[in-house]
Amino acid sequence: MTTTREPDTTAAPASEDGGEIEAAIGAFAERIVLAGIGSFELATVELGMRLGLYDALAQGPATAPGLAVRADIDGRYAREWLEQQATAGILSIDTDPGDGDPDNRVFSLPVAHQACLLDPDSLAHVAPLATFATAVSGVLDELVEAYRRGTGITFAGYGEWVRRAQEGFNRPQFVNLLTTEWLPAMPDVAARLRAEPARVADLGCGCGWSSVAIARGFPAVTVDGFDTDRASIAEASANAAGAGVSDRVRFTADDAAAAEGTYDLVCCFEALHDMAHPVQALAAMRRMAAADGAVFIVDERAADALTANDPDPMQRLFYSASVLHCLPVGRSEQGSAATGTVLRVATVERLAAEAGFTSVEVLPIDHDVFRFYRLHQ
Repeated sequence: MTTTREPDTTAAPASEDGGEIEAAIGAFAERIVLAGIGSFELATVELGMRLGLYDALAQGPATAPGLAVRADIDGRYAREWLEQQATAGILSIDTDPGDGDPDNRVFSLPVAHQACLLDPDSLAHVAPLATFATAVSGVLDELVEAYRRGTGITFAGYGEWVRRAQEGFNRPQFVNLLTTEWLPAMPDVAARLRAEPARVADLGCGCGWSSVAIARGFPAVTVDGFDTDRASIAEASANAAGAGVSDRVRFTADDAAAAEGTYDLVCCFEALHDMAHPVQALAAMRRMAAADGAVFIVDERAADALTANDPDPMQRLFYSASVLHCLPVGRSEQGSAATGTVLRVATVERLAAEAGFTSVEVLPIDHDVFRFYRLHQ
């Protein structure tokens, strides 16, 4: 016997909520897959940089055997890397003879991509992000331990490649913008640096490109750079010598306590959020500045508040960097303020007040990554 059953029209369709959930699952899964592919591709970019493959391709188009000869690598690996880079849209295929021999394909590096990958002074130079993304995985075990124990990792503990990534990311900003846009936003300071010999202190100077840029932009200025990372200071000295300003730029592998006398300008570029004791650091900057001197802070352009699914990708970048690097570095000392990368304006104002400054001025400089502060005594 066959029976039929009338549909229950009072019950909600099973597919309504379920369909929305399935769509959400699919969308999130796709996001993770695409992020994973992106992380793999960043690793292939880093491989290409370390092996000099992009430099070799900048000389002109090449086949896999030709690239292998230019870069002194294995031919089969050259072909696989070239094909992957073309698939990812990083390289172009100029010639594909169709004769069945993959070693006859000719690949090239587009001119537009060369600035991003090969020009360390270009504002489009984003390759250091690949360096950071691959290098930070080398301390993942230490990060797990730090998160469990509430400890940290020193900047030196992250190793050479994170240091190089930091240097590479900031260098073009300093070379192109520091003396042409940032310091001129304080006309009285720029005029003072141009008109007469002046002293500048650069705290947390890293590999020294900020100090070098100031010395090159203002020929009468002398700069003292301070950083506790000895490897960074060694590179800073070499960079100053290479730029021809080592007679006016001196680097010290120590904190600001080593400073003597007062300065016309005290700077701290993209380093305050990394410092374990930011109030003490700011107090030192206040002490170092002459009575009519200026204190200039550059740090991340963090949003004023936390936003879920933030549409600004820079906020995602800041938090990722903080989770993986900046917060652990800041917590590598006892009694750390544990600031992290996301240094909001209100936090800077609070820290500056605790350090004895009377006010904080946010300078009208437009930048995707950084915010600019002048602290008044």
